[in-house]
Order: sequence, then C-alpha cells, then structure tokens
Amino acid sequence: MDAETCRNADRKLCVAKIDAIDKSRPFSRALIDTYKRRHHYLRISLTKRCNLRCFYCMPEQGVKLTPDGKILTDEEVIRLATLFVQAGVTSKIRLMGGEPTVRKGIIEIIQELNKLRPLGLKSIAMTSNGLVLHRRLPSLIGNGLTHLNPSLDTLDTLDPFKFEFMTKRRGHEAVLKALDVALASPDLQSVKLNVVVVKGLNDSEILDFVEMTKNSAISVCFMPFTGNKWDKVKMVPSSVSKEMGHCLRMATHHPDVVRISDEANDTVWSWKVPDCRGVFGFISSMADHFCSSCNHLRITADGQIKLKKNPLIFCRTSLTFWKQEVSLRDEMRKGASDSDLLRIIGHAVSGKQEKHVHMEDINVVTNRPMILIGG
Repeated sequence: MDAETCRNADRKLCVAKIDAIDKSRPFSRALIDTYKRRHHYLRISLTKRCNLRCFYCMPEQGVKLTPDGKILTDEEVIRLATLFVQAGVTSKIRLMGGEPTVRKGIIEIIQELNKLRPLGLKSIAMTSNGLVLHRRLPSLIGNGLTHLNPSLDTLDTLDPFKFEFMTKRRGHEAVLKALDVALASPDLQSVKLNVVVVKGLNDSEILDFVEMTKNSAISVCFMPFTGNKWDKVKMVPSSVSKEMGHCLRMATHHPDVVRISDEANDTVWSWKVPDCRGVFGFISSMADHFCSSCNHLRITADGQIKLKKNPLIFCRTSLTFWKQEVSLRDEMRKGASDSDLLRIIGHAVSGKQEKHVHMEDINVVTNRPMILIGG
C-alpha cells in the first residue's frame, strides 16, 4: 500500500470518527437561532492590523486601531474556540484579520486549534492577503491548517501595476509565490482565491483568472463588491454574473462551461470548464439572499460577536437591551464561566435576522468597515 493510499485511508477513518462524535453529542441550543439555523462555522478575527491599504477595505481616512490590551489574547481566542466547538462548531473555524499573519503567535494559535479535533473540529482555515505567507505557510500547514483563502485583499489583479494601485503597496510577486506554495502543498485540502471585481478596473481580467483553473486544483471566487463606499455604479451585479450574461466573452472562449452543484451553505454560484482541474464561481451575498441556510458566526478581534441582526437585542434574563455587538471579551475578563458565556452567546444568536438588508440600506456611518470586522 503506497503512502497516498495510506493517507486516504487514515483520512476516511478520521472522518468516520468525527461523524460518530457528532452523532453522539447533541448540538447546543445556544447555536440555533429562531429560524432553526444551526451555526457550526465560526470566523475569528485575530487582529485589526493589515500590511496593505486596499481602497475597498480600508477607509481613506484610515481606522483607529484598538490598543493591544483590548484585543483577545491567545488564551481567550482558544477558550472561545473550545467553547464553540464543544457547543457544535465542528464544520470549520476560519482565522481572519485585518491580516492574520501579522499576529504574533499565529502558528501557536493554529497548533492549539488543532488539538480540538478530538472534540469534532473538522477544518482550520485562514484568509490571508498572502504578502508574507510563502515563508510561513509550511509551518502553518504542519501545525494543522487545512484550508486557505488567498486573498480577499490582494490578488484582485494579475497586473502588478494595478495591484499597487489597488493595495497602495508593492508585493505582487510575493503574493503569487504564496499562491504557488499553497497549490504545491498536498496537505492543504482547499485553496480558494477570492477576487474582488470592480467595474472598469479589473473586470476585464475575469477570463485570465478562469484560465488559472486549467492546470491547478484551485477555486476562484469573484466577489462583486466595492467595500466602504458601497458604490453600486462600480459593482458588477452578481445576478448578471450568475446567469453568465455578465460577460459574453466567457461563452465565446468557453462555450462548454457547465454549472456545478454548490454546498448547502455556500454563497458561490459555481461553474467549471470541462477538463480543467479547478472551478470558478461568483460570490453573490450582496445581490442575492442565501440566508436560509446561513451557518456562520463571527467574532471580532476585540471579542465582539458580529451578527446580521436588529440594532438591539432584548435579553429576557437581564431585562435590558444589548447593542448590535456583544462583548465576550468583557464578560471573560469579569470572570464569566463557560456556561455564562454560552448563555450570552445563545441570547446573541437568537437575535440574528432572517436575512441581510439590501445594499442600499447598509449604514456605512455606524457599521464597522471591512478592516475592523475581519476582512
């Protein structure tokens, strides 16, 4: 039996054991909202800092960074991750930023998350701009990283000059090198490249990105989004992309392109060119509702639960109104027990809205910009 066959056999055995654990342990009601959605996917922002200045993520005036003392410590991150996994977050934990690789101790955090596998955690993912990733990626993978998303923030163009314009920094070559390292890593289960599409800037490169799927097992996801200004004029409508009418060039160059099935909780409309190793799709969370099966929860770097919900939550226990973000950090530092935290999480999850508001209704004045909520 060769090494690859042994590895596949071990993986199947691990999956079977995890499935057995899932079936034997009840899912916590704290992670089930009023629309009966089970939340088994957690995103954790590790920092608000970033080594790039992408115009659609970072406001022109910049952001006021939170002092280090108010950011979750490594121990607090692991405590919350453990609590969520015990409650039912077994599908995936994704580490985000800012840029997570600028966080000191990122390797140790992944190492500790990897110890949660016996509790049922299946995947440890990270979203990174890739700027310094190629040097650290082998260690991250060796300590448990299974899924990588490079890069919501950087590789939105294959043109180094456009790259510098969009990010206000140099580093295009370094990002491409990180992508090559990721695709050459057999222990990474998935490499997804997120590309922000801005009309008139990089939408002409869609076919070039699709071409990347020819020889690489990569998933390229086009995101029709302009970020902090919410400029609908520059937004490429995903509803159009979804119907493949976004670009007749696609049909011209790839007339045999086929629609493929999506995962139950996925916001991507996926397509594949026959004989290509990879796939591509259009993330349409701003133009279409995929909320009925939403399974995501998010914790910001300063320990707030970020939810798409009403501005205030009425807590029947304390008879008070809670703001849109609930601070788990403050509760932990006041001495809250795990059962206390789980009760608070349950109250927050119960206030989650059925679906997000329309793009025109998003309040860009009071809502945090992308850089402050985890990419």
